[in-house]
Amino acid sequence: MKMAFKEMKKSKSKFLILGSIIFLVSFLTFIISGLANGLSQDNAALIKDMPNGHFYLNEDANETYNLSKIDEELQKDVLAKHPEATAFSIQMGFFNDAEDKQHSVAFVTSTESDLFQDVKDGEIVLDRSLEKDGVQVGDILTNNMFSGEFKVIGFVDQQKYSHAPVAFIHQTNYQEIYRVMELQTIFIPGKEASAISGLDSFTNKGFLNTIPSYNAEQMSLNMIIWFLVIISGMLFAIFFYMMNVQKIGLYGILKAIGMKTISLFQMIWYQMITITAVSLVISIALSQVFNFIAPEGMPFSLTMNTVLTLSAVFLAVGFIGATISGFQIKKIEPLQAIQQGEM
Repeated sequence: MKMAFKEMKKSKSKFLILGSIIFLVSFLTFIISGLANGLSQDNAALIKDMPNGHFYLNEDANETYNLSKIDEELQKDVLAKHPEATAFSIQMGFFNDAEDKQHSVAFVTSTESDLFQDVKDGEIVLDRSLEKDGVQVGDILTNNMFSGEFKVIGFVDQQKYSHAPVAFIHQTNYQEIYRVMELQTIFIPGKEASAISGLDSFTNKGFLNTIPSYNAEQMSLNMIIWFLVIISGMLFAIFFYMMNVQKIGLYGILKAIGMKTISLFQMIWYQMITITAVSLVISIALSQVFNFIAPEGMPFSLTMNTVLTLSAVFLAVGFIGATISGFQIKKIEPLQAIQQGEM
């Protein structure tokens, strides 16, 4: 360990450059991860905030939420057998406020349940983000597909779907707007999934993948995150490989005087851990600062759990990269290495 720090002190510029690169890669990874989590929440907070359970879609919907229609008789049977279950639908739409300004929303309706807002005919409950757009409790809203009017009776926090605020309406109002009697999904809370004839079952995570755009959006961002993590591991492998090539003669002398190969590996590991730890501490601090100064409206969410998970992955990948680069140390023959070093 003492030798590892001595070498880092002697070759400050080399280790500083590597540390700077690891810092930039890890900082970029944290920022993209925060954006991915923020977009995920903005895209499907309504579903993600539901308890663990199972979602059921019509098997003819080809695992696509928008195409699902649950037969009314089947829905009644399922809800009768599972009193805690609920059936619901979500469709994108819009309403006009008192000044005839149009607002995009995701209309949500459900059977009676504690999981969704209870609204009566003609009432509407909105996501609080619409309050910032000037909509107030008591306002009257309209929709050109609805013959009546909606009265705003309240707001709820963090209820988003497909990047739009959610609007809870009564089932009869929903049926009039979308000219459809069937609901799209049945949700049964609990770990055990009951097989229901004619319906496909999905876990919470599996159901998110049936939402158009959610899977593609998250897959793209997650792919970038993991590429950055892999790149950081490759940087360690390349850096320590080049360092080892330059120090073959030194390693030969150290082996000749009795130093074990494992001690040389430990020296590389100490250096890797020190560089990674310092880089991660700085990038974590700056990413948390970014969390506070990010522009209002930017979907950014970087939880401590995500930060710790990514930090552990960075350390693991860095360890693998540094270890692979050290395999050449095992092959070094002291006499041959000393002769190469003299040349």
